[in-house]
Amino acid sequence: MADLPSTAKEYRLPTFESIDSLTLGDAPVPQPGHGEVLLRLHAGPPVPSTYTSFTNPPVVSLNYRDLKIALNEYPLPLGKNIVPVSDAAGEIVATGDGCKRFTVGDRVMPNFTRDHITGGPTSAALLTAHGGAVDGFLRQYAVVPEYCLVRMPEGWSYEEGASLPCAAVTAYNALMGLIPMKGGDTVLIQGTGGVSIFGLQIAVASGARVIITSSSDAKLELAKKLGAHHLINYRTHPDWEQEVLALTNGEGVDHIVEVGGQGTLAKSFACIKFQGVISSIGFVASEGNPGNVAMLALGRGVIFRGILIGSREQFEAMCKLFEVTGVRPVVDKVFGFEEAKEAYRYLESQKHVGKVVIKID
Repeated sequence: MADLPSTAKEYRLPTFESIDSLTLGDAPVPQPGHGEVLLRLHAGPPVPSTYTSFTNPPVVSLNYRDLKIALNEYPLPLGKNIVPVSDAAGEIVATGDGCKRFTVGDRVMPNFTRDHITGGPTSAALLTAHGGAVDGFLRQYAVVPEYCLVRMPEGWSYEEGASLPCAAVTAYNALMGLIPMKGGDTVLIQGTGGVSIFGLQIAVASGARVIITSSSDAKLELAKKLGAHHLINYRTHPDWEQEVLALTNGEGVDHIVEVGGQGTLAKSFACIKFQGVISSIGFVASEGNPGNVAMLALGRGVIFRGILIGSREQFEAMCKLFEVTGVRPVVDKVFGFEEAKEAYRYLESQKHVGKVVIKID
C-alpha cells in the first residue's frame, strides 16, 4: 500500500433527481480487510477493434439500469449517496489476509451482484448489487470481497472486461440458463443495446438462427455483420410479430430476449413458439398494455422468465464460452472520466450499438 495515493477520485449520487446529480469528489483510498482485495480501475494499452478505436481503454461500462437509478426510476432498493455503475474491470493492487483465489497483479471483474455466487438469486443476495444497494465502480479505487471476482479472459483489454458483468451475463442467463438454447433453435433479439448485442453474439456462437429488431437500418446492418440471419425494422414494420411468424412458417421462435416490457410484450407472446421461452430483461418501451399476461402465457404454454443478471458461476462459464468461440464485446463509444454525465446522456439518447464505456483517468 506504500506506493498508492492516500486519496482518489470518485463519483457519488447524493440524490436521485437527474444525470446532473452525479457528483465528482475526493475520497480516501480504502484498505482491504480479511478476504478482500483492492482494485485499481485504470487504463491499459489500447486494443484494436473492428468497430471502434480507442485512445486509452476504459474500465467501467454503463447499463440502462445506471441511467434509471440516476433518474430515480429504478424499482429496487438503493443505498444512500452511492458510488454508481455496476460494471468494471481492474487490477488487484493489494490483498487482505485470507485471500486465496487471486493475487496482486491479477486482472479481474466483479460480479454484478456481490453475493450471488451459484444457483438462483436470493432476496439477501439482491441487496448486494453493485452501483445500487452497495457502492459501485465509477471511482479510481475500490475494495471488494475476493469471492465476487471473475478472472478476465486471456488477452482481453480492460474495456472488454468492463463490458461483461451486467449485459453479457444477463444475455447468457437468458439464453443458457433455465432452458439452454440449442443449435438450430430460432431466437428473437429485440434491439441493439448492450444485452441485445451480447444475446446476438451468444446465439450465433451457439449455432442458433437469429432474428433481430431495431428502429435503425444502420444498426441492423451492424447486427448482420455480427451474424444476424434476419433483420426487422420495427418502425417500417410496426406489426413486427407478423414478420417473425412469416419467417418461422407461422410457428414462432424458440427464445425471445425481451427488452421492451409493456410496450412489446403482447407482440412477443404472439410470435413465441408453443412452450417457448420469453426472457424478460428490461422495460425500455414504456408505452403499451400487454393485457392479461397469465392468459397470454397459458395460451401458448410459454415460460415467461424474469432475468436478474446471474451468478458468479454463470459469469465464469460465459467467459469460457467466449474464449472458445472467440466472442468479443462490441464497444460503441468511449468517454473520459470527467465526461461521465455526457456518457449517461449518450446512453439516454439510445444512439449506441453495444456498450458505452468510461475510462478512468
